[in-house]
This record gives sequence, structure tokens and C-alpha cells, in this order.
Amino acid sequence: MILTLTPNPSLDRTFEVDDLAVGEVVRATATRKDPGGKGVNVARALGANAVPATAVLPVGGADGAQLVDLLATSGITVAPVRVGGETRSNVTVVDAAGRTTKLNAPGTALTEAEATALLDAVAAALGAQPDDRVVVGAGSLPAGAGDDFYVRLGQVCARAGARLALDTSGAPLAAAVAAGVASLVKPNDEELAELAGRELRTVGDVVAAARDVMRAGVAQALVSLGSHGALLVTPERTWWAGGPPLVPLSTVGAGDSTLAGYLSAAHLGPRQALRTAVAWGRAAVLLPGSGVPAPAQIHPDDVQVVAEPDPTTAVEEL
Repeated sequence: MILTLTPNPSLDRTFEVDDLAVGEVVRATATRKDPGGKGVNVARALGANAVPATAVLPVGGADGAQLVDLLATSGITVAPVRVGGETRSNVTVVDAAGRTTKLNAPGTALTEAEATALLDAVAAALGAQPDDRVVVGAGSLPAGAGDDFYVRLGQVCARAGARLALDTSGAPLAAAVAAGVASLVKPNDEELAELAGRELRTVGDVVAAARDVMRAGVAQALVSLGSHGALLVTPERTWWAGGPPLVPLSTVGAGDSTLAGYLSAAHLGPRQALRTAVAWGRAAVLLPGSGVPAPAQIHPDDVQVVAEPDPTTAVEEL
């Protein structure tokens, strides 16, 4: 079972335009609404590919109700935790060249009781499913959750014998890494550079930074590199995977689909899991809004996997 926790979900509104001109009236050529938030997107991608998933998330207000309604049709189990504030709404604008502009709302603050209720919901879901379990903690943290929220989530996982996969950034990522509570972290290269406190220009730079993270107990780092593919780093091995260039329609949620693909194939070993991860992420960028790919849209054969890539290679040359 894969369970996702999204402390700061959203109702995502996407507007497609020919050209985004700041300060002008711009007419949209198409609009859509999607459930949003990193953990929510991971669960949706899993559900679209018949992988059982449960999404735990706080919801409140009219947008929260819409979010739950949309998730109810996505093939996953939804475990909403009612909160007093309003679920946020994010706006994405995509122009004809595929350039994406995102406006992310900060999200409503959680009370201590509401933050604890989210962790209790995760514990309850884990207790109801004794099989092999992975918990995905993903996304930014709303005010009131505290930078140690994912540390607390890791402690819940440890008590239940579950593994934690973490996709966040900044202080929450640093706190969780220092506490050694995650089995897998999935930063992008910019987030990893922020954590490392230095620029990561080459494959070797990225691998070294990932292994610094592992010294606290992280077993694997899945580092997404945008259009340059992804690196999977363990204490002993490194793999890179990527494919031919694509013209993206929307990059929103592509990293979340990458993580979902990896988790869906983790039982097949690291090489196949990385190939699947990159295939899912590549499929996601060809979809509008924060759409998630279905099996027919995913093409693992287009993905090349290289063991022990040259550490001197610049990331932008991959």
C-alpha cells in the first residue's frame, strides 16, 4: 500500500493562453481544474495506473469540497481531515510555447490540533493495512505545521514499521534529513543545491550532495533534473535515466508523477524503477494542467538508463 500525506493541498486552476502579457487583459483559450498538491498528485498518478493509493489531506471550505469531489473519481481512496480554514487555490498559466507561470497561494494555517489530526489519520490508515507500506510526505508546509512536521511523520512511520518517501524542500527537508527519518528523498537539483549550500553543476556534484544527505540515514535519493532526466543515488551506486527531448505542454506535477512511477516499480529493482520514474515524468509533461499519465501514454522504451554516469558531465549536457 502507498499512502500519501499532503499537508498543503490545493484546487489547481490552469489557464492556457497564446501569450502572457503582464499588465494586459489576456483571454484564455482553455481552462481546467485539477486536484493539486504534491502528495495528491502522486496518489492520482498511482490511481491512474491501477496502483492502490490512499491520500490523506486537510480540506476546508468550498474549494476543499471540490477537491474531494474531484479526487473521488481518480481511482484512489481519499481520507480527508476537516479543518477550519479554506483549502487554497493555485493558478497556472501556460502559453503557446509551453512556458509555465505558477501562482501558488500560501495555504491556510493549521492549528496544532489539526496538524496532529493529520498524523493520527496516517497512523490509523497504516494500522488498517498490515502489508508492505510506504508513506509519501510531499509538498510545502502551511503555517502552524512547524518545520518538524515531517520529522513527526517519520516517527509515525517508524512506529508502524512503514517507510517514508519525502518530497519537500527548505527547512522541512533539512529537518527530516538531519533526523534520519526518510528512506527515500526526492529533491530536484535546485532543492538539493539549497540543502547542500553549494552549486551543483556536474553529475559528480549532484551525487556528492546526495551522499552527504545519506550520512544521516537516507537510503536512496531520487534527484530530478528537469529536462535532463533524473539520477538515482544510493550509498554504493548511481544511475542516470533520460530520453529524447520533448516539447512540454505543462510541467506542473511532472516531478510528482516521477516519484509515483518510481514507487510503482520499486519492487523491480533500482534500474527498472528509475526507468519507470522517468517514463512517467516524461508522459506527464505532455499533458495539460496537472494531468497525470495513463498506461497508454507512458513509454519506458524511450528511456535510456546509464549505470555510473561520468561524474564530470555537466548536468545541462545530459
